[in-house]
Order: sequence, then structure tokens, then C-alpha cells
Amino acid sequence: LTNHHVIKDAEEIQVALRDGRSANATIVGVDAESDIALLKIELDELPAITLGASDNLKIGDVVLAIGNPFGVGQTVTMGIISATGRDRLGLNTFENFIQTDAAINPGNSGGALINTFGHLVGVNTAIFSRSGGSQGIGFAIPVNLVKNVTQQIIENGHVVRGWLGIEVQDISPALAISFNLPDTNGVIVAGVLRSGPADRAGLKPGDTMIQIGNDKVVDSHHAVKLISNSAPGTPIRMTVIRNGQHLELTAQTSERPVPTEQ
Repeated sequence: LTNHHVIKDAEEIQVALRDGRSANATIVGVDAESDIALLKIELDELPAITLGASDNLKIGDVVLAIGNPFGVGQTVTMGIISATGRDRLGLNTFENFIQTDAAINPGNSGGALINTFGHLVGVNTAIFSRSGGSQGIGFAIPVNLVKNVTQQIIENGHVVRGWLGIEVQDISPALAISFNLPDTNGVIVAGVLRSGPADRAGLKPGDTMIQIGNDKVVDSHHAVKLISNSAPGTPIRMTVIRNGQHLELTAQTSERPVPTEQ
């Protein structure tokens, strides 16, 4: 397992083990939208880490970040869980990061974030920094998300997500006033793909989507997450406001197109 951005432009990939062995790796599959890549190597007696459960992580839990920062060799740093469920950072399309103050530096990407039992709880992926080095704000992809993505890559060759063929935008206070809405919850439908699932369901540009299924829509990130979590072919019930009237529409999801950069 590693990050997609680590191997994205590589012509050749080599995996080096701590025991001195190395092997050329082939790409099983990648998911650019969650920044995960799955590689395969052919070696005997490979050590394997135990996968933990990231849903059980609590703020204050001690974690260790493993990596090879700046190419100096394998390094372990210690810190705590600063936050869970971090999103809307603009790093990936689908975000649900573990935040930690364990030092993560260039070269740590794709490395393991482990708990005190040595179980994998995340894959180190990014930092917020003004200097380029660690400033105590690091992010890791939770292992539960990694498990789901890798299983789908193995079974399908890529990750399968739901899709409606719409473009949405957040509701600013000014837009809420313009559309005569009570608050900024929900999303404005900015575009609808012709003959796509949403178009066939009757959704129109300018509609305000306030609910998907049983969930109140918070913003565009939340809407994309709700739609993507629905398997292709699943009926999705949407509540929209059009010209001051509440409408109930039902669309059948298609499969989200795989990004061209993959």
C-alpha cells in the first residue's frame, strides 16, 4: 500500500524492505480520488502488518508514523491523534483524514501510521506546513477507508462509486438571500449532464438540493459523499426546492467515471 501521488509519474517502481531485500513492483490499481495505490511484489517470506480499526481511534491516542523522510532511512516518530474525520481540506476528492502531530515530513507519504500495539491505523499522506517540514499538522488516510478501497481495486480493478451527473455549489449567505432560502444548508445544482441520471429524474439547474435519502445535505462535499456511497443502480430519493416549492425526485445512480489522471 502507498499513496497514489507517490507513484503517479513513476516509470519504474522498486520496493525496498528493511532487511535489505528489494523487488520491482507492479501496480495492481490506484484510486486518485482517495490518493491510494496498491502494488504487488514477488518475494518469499514477506512480513505483514496487522490491520487495525481506525473507527476506534480517540483524540489523544498515541500513534507512531513510519517513513523515510528526506531519504535518510527508515524513521519512526511519535505523537497523538489530534482529530479524526478531517475533510474539506482540498487535498483529495474523498477525505476523512486522521490528524496527528507525529512528525510527517517529505518522504513519509505512503508510510504506516500505527497504534501502540503495532497495528496499522492509517497511511501517512500529507502535511500542512509553511516551511515544507513538519509543523505538527499531519494527515493520514484511515485504515478502514484503505481496506474498502483496496478490496474494490482487487475485485474490480478500480473503486466503484455512485454518480448522478450533476455539478453542485455551496450556498453562501448571499445565495441564500437570492434564492429566498432559510439558511445555507444544502447545495445549488449548477449543472446537470444531459441524459444523465439526474437529468432523467427531472433535476434542473437552479434547484436547491436539501436532502438525499434520509440525510439533510450540509454542503457540496457532503452531497458528493452521500451520492458516491450509493452503489450504482441504487435509487436515490432527493428533496429539492424549485421556485419556492418542495419536490421529491428519485434518480437511479450510475457508476462514477474514473478520473482520467489514473
